[in-house]
Amino acid sequence: MNLMIVEDEIRILNSLANNIPWEMHGIEVVAIAENGKDALAILERRMPEILLLDIEMPEMDGLTLAEAVLEREPGTRIIILSGHDDFGYAQRAIGLGVTRYLLKPAGEEEVLSTVLEVADEIRKELSEKHNLIELQRMWRVRLPQLQEDFLRGWVSNRYADWELRKHSAELELELRDGLNYAVSVCEIDPLPEAETRFSARDMPLLQFSLERIAKEVMPPADGWVFNDANGSTVLLFVSRLDETDSDMAKRINARLTRLLNVVKECLKLTASAGMGTAGDLAGVPQSYQQACQALRQRAIYGNGIAIPYPEVRKSERSILLDSDFERQLEIAVYTGEAAKANALIDRYVEKAYAHADSSELVYEHLLYLSGVFTRIIQSQGWPVQKVLSNDYAFFLSLGTLVSKDQIVEWAKRVIVHIAAYLENERKSSSHQLVKQIVETVDRMLEGDLSLHTLAEQMYVNSSYLSRLFKKETGESYSSYVLTRRMERAKELLLGDTKVYDAAAAVGYHDISYFAKVFRKYWGAAPSDLKK
Repeated sequence: MNLMIVEDEIRILNSLANNIPWEMHGIEVVAIAENGKDALAILERRMPEILLLDIEMPEMDGLTLAEAVLEREPGTRIIILSGHDDFGYAQRAIGLGVTRYLLKPAGEEEVLSTVLEVADEIRKELSEKHNLIELQRMWRVRLPQLQEDFLRGWVSNRYADWELRKHSAELELELRDGLNYAVSVCEIDPLPEAETRFSARDMPLLQFSLERIAKEVMPPADGWVFNDANGSTVLLFVSRLDETDSDMAKRINARLTRLLNVVKECLKLTASAGMGTAGDLAGVPQSYQQACQALRQRAIYGNGIAIPYPEVRKSERSILLDSDFERQLEIAVYTGEAAKANALIDRYVEKAYAHADSSELVYEHLLYLSGVFTRIIQSQGWPVQKVLSNDYAFFLSLGTLVSKDQIVEWAKRVIVHIAAYLENERKSSSHQLVKQIVETVDRMLEGDLSLHTLAEQMYVNSSYLSRLFKKETGESYSSYVLTRRMERAKELLLGDTKVYDAAAAVGYHDISYFAKVFRKYWGAAPSDLKK
C-alpha cells in the first residue's frame, strides 16, 4: 500500500517518514513534500492510495490540496493532521471526503494505527469488489464483442489505414491524428507451487479478473483495455493534448505500477507487464510486438514488475508474426529453451519432407524457414548479417543446402547465433543502464536519490530498476547510495568541512538525523571525526 506525506515542518516530516516502521506493516512511503503546491505537482506521478497531510502549509493549505486531489483521483484516502481543534475545519474536511482527522500533536503510534485502519478499509473494499463470486459473475458479462475484435485486429496489423478509420468510426471508438499511442501487455504470472486456491484450470478466470481490474485502474480517457488472441490483457494508451513523450511514459509507468499493486492486494498473486514504445496510429502493431517481447523477459528479471522494451527505434518497423510455429519458435529462442527450439525445427523439417514430392517444394519450405529466421532477427532491429556471422552465406544461396541433415544442422546453428546475440545485447543494455545509475548517484549525492525519482528520470519502472541493479552489482540500490553518501561525508569531515555542510553535501538537511545515520554506519559521531 503506497503512502505520501505532506508536512511543512521538516523535523515532523522526517519523523513521520523515517521513524515509523511503515514497511513492517506493508506500507511504502512513495513520496514526501513540504507544501501543497509541490505535493500536487508530484501526486499524479506517484499515485499513492493514502495521503497524510498537514492542514496549515504555505502556498496551498491542506484542505485546498485535499479538494484538488479528490477531484483528480476520487479513490485516494486522505488523513488530515491539524493543530486546530476547530469544528469548522473538521466539518469542511468531512464535506470534502477526508477519511480521518487527527489533532496535533498526534503520536507516532496513533498515526501508524490510523494509516493501517485506512489501509485495511481499502483492502476490504478491493476484496469485496473482486472476490471469486463476483469475478464469476463478471466472467459472464463480456464487453461488446465487436469492439474487442476490432482492437485485437488493430494490434495484429489486420487493417489498412482506411479500414482502421472506417471501423473505428462505426464502433464509436475515437481515433485522433496528432496523438501518440503506446501498448502494454499484462499477464498473471505462473502460479507458485505452494498455491492452493487456484490451479492451472483457473488461469482463464484469473486473467479475466486482471482485465477487469485494469479497466478500473485505467480511466477511459487514458485509452482502452482488452484481451488479445492469447488471453493476455492489453492496455492501449493514448497521449493527452500537448503531452510530451516523457510525461506520457511517466503516466504509463504510474498506471501499470498501480495495476500490479491492486492485483497483488486483491488476488494475492502477482502479474507482470511489458511496455512498447509510443508512436502514431500506424505504429500500434509495432508497439504491441515490442510489449510482448518485453514481457517475455520476465524469465530473466522475475515476476511482479513492468518491463520496458529495451530498444527505441522509431524509424524501424518490426515484422509481425502470424504463424503458430513462428510464435512458438520465437518464444523458445527468447527464453533460452534450446531443446524446445531444436524440437520445433526437427518437427517442421520432418513435416516439410513428408509433404514434399519434389525438390522445388523442399526449397519452398526452406525459403519459408529462412523468412522465419529473418523476421525473428529483424523484429529486434538487428542486422541479419551481423547476427548470423558465417552462416549468413547460406541465406544468400540456399541451394547449397542439399540434404535434410544439412538443413537441420544449419537451422539449429542459426538458433544458436540468435540466442548468443540476444544474450550479448541484454548484457550490454543492462551494463549501460547500471553505469548510468552509478554516474547519477555519484553526481547527485546532495539531491533526491530515491529509487522512484531515479526511475522516473530514466523512464523505467522502479521495481525493474531495483532488480536490475541488484542483478548486475550484487548489492541493493539503497545500500549502494548509503555507502557512497557515508564515504563522501567521512572524506569531507576529515578535511575542513563543517558537520552541517558535510550533511547537506550528501543529501541530509536534518543534521540530527544525519548524525544518527552516520553513527550507525561508522560507529562514531560526525563531531568525533572533526576532533
